[in-house]
Amino acid sequence: MRVAFYAPMKSPNHPVPSGDRLMARLLIRALKLAGHEVEVASEFRTYAATPEAAAALAPAISAEDERLRLKWQSAPRPELWFCYHPYYKSPDPFGPAISAEFAIPYVTAEASYAAKRDGTGWAAQQQRVGEAVLQAAVNICFTDRDRVGLSAAFPAARLAGLKPFIDAALFEALPPTPDPRRLVTIAMMRAGDKMESYAMLAKALRLIESRTWSLSVIGDGPMRHEVQVLFAGLSGRIEWLGALGAGEIAKVLGRGGIYVWPGCGEAYGLAYLEAQAAGLPVVAQATAGVPAVVEAGATGLLTPDGDVAAYAAAVAALLENGETRDVMGQAARRFVLEERSLATAARALDGILRESAGTGARE
Repeated sequence: MRVAFYAPMKSPNHPVPSGDRLMARLLIRALKLAGHEVEVASEFRTYAATPEAAAALAPAISAEDERLRLKWQSAPRPELWFCYHPYYKSPDPFGPAISAEFAIPYVTAEASYAAKRDGTGWAAQQQRVGEAVLQAAVNICFTDRDRVGLSAAFPAARLAGLKPFIDAALFEALPPTPDPRRLVTIAMMRAGDKMESYAMLAKALRLIESRTWSLSVIGDGPMRHEVQVLFAGLSGRIEWLGALGAGEIAKVLGRGGIYVWPGCGEAYGLAYLEAQAAGLPVVAQATAGVPAVVEAGATGLLTPDGDVAAYAAAVAALLENGETRDVMGQAARRFVLEERSLATAARALDGILRESAGTGARE
């Protein structure tokens, strides 16, 4: 089946890495692994920081819509439109209308709707998202949180669940050689939830400064200096590795002992899955979408939202109890390699499309 794939927030070909880009790429790979032909329908980014900026995109959106329609007058038309991560700041202005015109299924993944935004100037964008969700043959949700949110806003919407996943091949081929005292974290250094998590992590580590540990930080971004300032005084124990490629990340994780990232406002966090695939137990907060990727008490410890002392105590507990740490690390690796792999996701995704969208891979 020919799938037109569109990610209005960030194209899978965008030059700046992020979890959003990674999941878009993983979905494309899962679709291809299931036997579908996938084409990125458009590189057009509809993300707008303000309602005024969103309105200003109208002429460019019209031009891109016209380009797509002209293209498919001669080229083979898609048999399904797959939109990843439409929300009020980056809705899909093309897929719903094109799907209706071509009489093909429209599918969303990780769509979200926030009713509170209606009164803040985003009502028109919200309406566009809502109409797309209701039109969709199926809306694929990665977390229970997203499913509940969409169901509450649109009781008639058709929903299905797909658990977050990664390509675990790099980790499967690299046996862990853990240093039990080495903590590892991976995150971009930018304002908002990322900065809040870095701040919480720094506070927690100061509470257990008397214990033996080191921290390897993978990541970079516009607030690198501010992040480093948060850890001032602990600098002799912090290894700043900057941005790394996938292979290097796998090696660093394989040498780690515990993955530490509070996860403030985290949609779910693919880095948690990568760490677990490398055999690291996780210490995070039981907040937002984190419980969708960490099995509390089995593959990691999840602490109450915002409780710095509890977070520090959880890290200390794994540092001090080697047996618990090892058992959780082994369980974490099994969890990802057996349940959250690309192959597993490809089968599940194809099943959703066959059942909900009346489609399937070519025999």
